[in-house]
Amino acid sequence: MALPLNDPGLLRQALLIDGQWLPADSGETLEVRNPATGALIAHVPKAGAAETRRAIAAAARALPGWRARLAKERSGILRTLYDLMIAHIDDLALIITSEQGKPLAEAKGEILYAASFMAWYSEEACRINGSVIPANLPGRRIPVQKAPVGVFAAITPWNFPAAMMTRKAAPGWAAGCTGVIKPASQTPLTALALGVLAERAGLPPGVCNILTGSASAIGGELTANPEVRKLSFTGSTEIGAVLLAQCAPTIKRTSMELGGNAPFIVFDDADLETAVSAALIAKYRNSGQSCIGANRFLVQAGIHDAFVARLAEETDKLPVGIGTQPGTAIGPLIDAAAVAKVEEHVADAVAQGARIVAGGERHALGGTFFQPTVLRDVPRQARIFSEETFGPVAPVFRFDTEAEAIAMAN
Repeated sequence: MALPLNDPGLLRQALLIDGQWLPADSGETLEVRNPATGALIAHVPKAGAAETRRAIAAAARALPGWRARLAKERSGILRTLYDLMIAHIDDLALIITSEQGKPLAEAKGEILYAASFMAWYSEEACRINGSVIPANLPGRRIPVQKAPVGVFAAITPWNFPAAMMTRKAAPGWAAGCTGVIKPASQTPLTALALGVLAERAGLPPGVCNILTGSASAIGGELTANPEVRKLSFTGSTEIGAVLLAQCAPTIKRTSMELGGNAPFIVFDDADLETAVSAALIAKYRNSGQSCIGANRFLVQAGIHDAFVARLAEETDKLPVGIGTQPGTAIGPLIDAAAVAKVEEHVADAVAQGARIVAGGERHALGGTFFQPTVLRDVPRQARIFSEETFGPVAPVFRFDTEAEAIAMAN
């Protein structure tokens, strides 16, 4: 399936190691498919530990030269990358929609968000200031200078493949660090396209390395290799726990953005229409596949029934479809396993007394499409109260007092 890109050079199906675009050593590849249609988009290399070691070594070699650059030089390169992302926003958005499924308008919004990290950190590169600490004895001066930590590893998720890459890489590059980036296997093409633009912006070879392939093999080398001094991961709590344990022997610095269970709380004195409008965005953006998305709706008794009725009414109006179709608000889920988890959570809630007031089942489009759903009278013992659904399901729980809402939220 050829993507109709204005710049076909953005669609890469290779590893980026030390400025070279390469196949996997084994020649093996992974399929990248459109979750909305099942169509094959591309094949990317299935790299493993050996390729990862070479990428880390390349980053280590590039580190002295990159950190020695003047801050304003690094700043200029990141600003150029920002400009290139904005100039190619249509192509980058189409790549995201094709491999991830979100509506094209949302994909463009993600590119703007992703590019903003480049803009911000291009400016912060020139503001990495030191300080002088008051001394504990006469005649002493204690200066503090900030220095790049070294080679960083960034493991990014499939739900925001552009923003979560730039959010991790931009501060690292701005500080003078070099990196190895492992995108999710479902959505590698966005990261590779950004790698093309990073080269065009002037990032030297080895500063940006991108690996696609076996998550366990690549992740195992990234966490075990002593050259990697910092690891940033966005993904599930379960995998985060494994990575933290793997990083412990080499005492790596880590940043973990893991699963969420965010409550959306509505009190009796809330403006109903404002609350419903906000709830639609908080729940259904990216088909509910957001780690900061609302997972539970806690609504005070006095406004509960009216809120549920309006939320269900507006939910039923949301257009479901392929992300490139005009007007689509809800795209597909990422894969069959995601659909199965949503179905399990809905079935469990209903079995325990919840009522479906909107949606509730797979969409007529088939595949990985699921109807945007509202549940009411959901009991607190339902799995959906304590587990992250990561899908377009809004379970509503009733509460009476503020103290009860806080206790439920926590």
